[in-house]
Amino acid sequence: MKKIANTRFGEIEYDPDKTICFPAGLVGFESVREFIVIPNKKEGPLFWIQSVEDPLVAFVLTEPANFFQDYQVSPDNNDRLKLGMAEGDDCFVLAVVTVPPNQPITLNLAAPIFFAPRTNRAIQVILDKSPYKTRQPLP
Repeated sequence: MKKIANTRFGEIEYDPDKTICFPAGLVGFESVREFIVIPNKKEGPLFWIQSVEDPLVAFVLTEPANFFQDYQVSPDNNDRLKLGMAEGDDCFVLAVVTVPPNQPITLNLAAPIFFAPRTNRAIQVILDKSPYKTRQPLP
């Protein structure tokens, strides 16, 4: 077990074999590639991922289908290669949540995250010519 100190969640102990790897990082955070999922203390569709490399970097994520039933995106063959996916592997679609003070909560539907649980790899993709917004207010 390893520990991360000074996160917004305090000191966290984690198993390095269970980190989620973003081989290319996240948009705007390309140098930060290893994250852990912070267990939810409350029931609900939102959860945090915390960087193990930079204690100041954490994101709130959710499955957009919880809020937008018609949101349909999936990894293409190139994305599946980056994720190390085999035929029939599961892939979860996630979105970064923004919770600004005194403004509506938004989801980034234009740059979803694909997560392959078998490989513990994730990538964020920017959808070309997408009807979706980077700051889509929750319904």
